[in-house]
Amino acid sequence: MHIFRKLFLRQPAVMADEFARINKELSKLEDYMPCIKDLRAKQKEIDGLKILVNDSLEEKEMRDLAAQELQLRLEEERNIQYMLLQSLLPKDDADARDCILEVRAGTGGEEASLFAMDIFKMYERYAQKRRWKFEIVDITESEIRGYKEASAAISGSGVYGKLKFESGVHRVQRVPVTEKSGRIHTSAASVAILPQADEVDVQLRNEDLRIDTYRSGGAGGQHVNTTSSAVRVTHFPSGIVITIQDERSQHKIGSGDRSERIRTYNYPQGRVTDHRVGITYHSIEDIVQGESLDIFFDALILKQEMDAIDSFSDTS
Repeated sequence: MHIFRKLFLRQPAVMADEFARINKELSKLEDYMPCIKDLRAKQKEIDGLKILVNDSLEEKEMRDLAAQELQLRLEEERNIQYMLLQSLLPKDDADARDCILEVRAGTGGEEASLFAMDIFKMYERYAQKRRWKFEIVDITESEIRGYKEASAAISGSGVYGKLKFESGVHRVQRVPVTEKSGRIHTSAASVAILPQADEVDVQLRNEDLRIDTYRSGGAGGQHVNTTSSAVRVTHFPSGIVITIQDERSQHKIGSGDRSERIRTYNYPQGRVTDHRVGITYHSIEDIVQGESLDIFFDALILKQEMDAIDSFSDTS
């Protein structure tokens, strides 16, 4: 790799940004070299064992031992090949970022707000287990002290890459505390996992901004606003317009409808099922305490990798 860098630098009119790009690509290739060397060494071992297994002059006991060793080395070769292929897959730079967690009560009235609170606290416990920093940004409580909406900033190593598949509608089936007859209800809460944006040094001057206040749009009836409850900020130099509306944010992951669920928490049967990977875990308490969420997280990450490998194989 050092030779390639020297040859590239000898080229006439090498631009600084071009050198930085090439240097970055070469650094990536250097990361793969230990794995490639291990694979070559393993293949050399395999070739030697194959010769030993097929050598009719060797004693049967020696050939049998060599055959057993060969199977182990072939398994190790497959593992190295998978690791190498995994390292060659495109990486999402956002995976290394911190994230914003947003949980909103969906279909199901007050019970949905209680479930939203349970989900929010589930992620808080998981973050504590991982020794991540969990900072509550905002909580809007319901009448029975559930969460209509709740948001938090989570920071730590690889936070977004671990949690990004949690975005979607989570469904719960249980007897609500408000239910007198013991009937099972189905409710939902929507979860959004957003990568933290990179910090940018921007100079804002008052004369470059126009700030407008107006009435936010509602669903009609009791939700129609009679006071200014929305703000629009226009930045003239860039043309960027930012609109902030109080209550009932327009940012949604799904509608919060139960039929859009990605995961179901069934309390009567004590199980949690992730519908995307078809995995059911039969200890709901472990999940809501944040203890066993990695079962789903790791399966979803593996599914993404396998889909990427399949896609890579189809195009190669």
